[in-house]
Amino acid sequence: MQPLEDLESNVRKYSRSFPAIFSRARGSIIETEAGRKVIDFLSGAGALNYGHNNQEIKAALTKYLASDAVIHLLDMATPAKIEFMETFSSVILRERGMQYRFQFTGPTGANAVEAALKLSRKITGRQNVIAFTHGYHGASLGAIAVSGNRFYRAASGAPLFGATFMPYDGYLGPVVDTVGYLRKVLSDESSGVDCPAAILVETVQGEGGINVASKEWLQAIQATAKDIDALFIVDDIQMGCGRTGEFFSFEFAALSPDIVVLSKSLSGYGLPLSMLLIKEEFDAWRPGEHSGTFRGNNLALVAATAAVDIFWRSKAFSQEVQRMGEFMRRRLEVIASGHCNRFAVRGRGMVLGFDCQTAEIAESTARKAFEKGLIIERCGSIDEVIKFLPALTIDSETLIKGIEIFEESLAETLKQAGS
Repeated sequence: MQPLEDLESNVRKYSRSFPAIFSRARGSIIETEAGRKVIDFLSGAGALNYGHNNQEIKAALTKYLASDAVIHLLDMATPAKIEFMETFSSVILRERGMQYRFQFTGPTGANAVEAALKLSRKITGRQNVIAFTHGYHGASLGAIAVSGNRFYRAASGAPLFGATFMPYDGYLGPVVDTVGYLRKVLSDESSGVDCPAAILVETVQGEGGINVASKEWLQAIQATAKDIDALFIVDDIQMGCGRTGEFFSFEFAALSPDIVVLSKSLSGYGLPLSMLLIKEEFDAWRPGEHSGTFRGNNLALVAATAAVDIFWRSKAFSQEVQRMGEFMRRRLEVIASGHCNRFAVRGRGMVLGFDCQTAEIAESTARKAFEKGLIIERCGSIDEVIKFLPALTIDSETLIKGIEIFEESLAETLKQAGS
């Protein structure tokens, strides 16, 4: 690991938490240069929903590469781009009664968030955006301005403007109607809160601690946005592409966002690809008004088309994700109950959080888990929550083994702490 110490910036993070050189990966197993096999419950922070090196997607990529087809051509038309849009439209959108235009942004989720905020402000002529406590939308200046965590906000080195934070569902406890508070503030001409261009929300807050919004709360937020002529934006960067069971995380609430932000597992192979889905009446851009060199990378579009073809032409995959998610939840709830229910389990589909209550317990558990052969990440305002983010394609045996490693690691941590 010396080259990292000598050559790479101090900003590196994951290589500190998981100190090894990883050389190969397949499915849900990563292999180190030394030949050690590790179960992956991180999945590229949600960018590898279909596992490492899916063989069918790889076949589509290698065929495309071998043909000398176009890889990069800015936003010009290519067969790969057209095929992706047609496939996504027919398999994902039309099957759900949705109609959107595609905007390919820069390669990261933060790029797409920036574009969504910029478009909302252009359409409405307003500057303010309503965001939520514990939300996270990226580390660029616009995206971090609508993100809540002080650690990331402090690193910006510049004043952060243009956002008003409101309490997320359950933030003030189970009996407080946070939508009612939002409506009161927005309807009061003397509240001090400017009428927003958009309301930006995650249906499940990933980095914020796996906080889950209810169907009723989300529907009320959407209605509020409509009532004040603000755009309703759903950030589905980490929770989309099947993570919660359905392709979009908001389907269960029958929402109809004005803009949907997608990235991470959109390409299906870990390749950079981000885009906005924009309702036609809000596609107010003039040609070239928002740009970027790496928009709609053709190799990533080929992989994305293959992923949609392989996994989403029937309901079977979605049903299996929901089944596996329920299995995970039950196993984790049994573990929590074995410790007098001092820990909480929450999530939807195959994204679950195990709230360890303290950062120390979570950190020690994750570290011990890696020593035993499991990569698992922490999240939450102080990294007190263990985040379960396995590949949606993981087999039952590997999933069970990973959960067992987590259980053993937690038990050892609590024993050492004398609790």
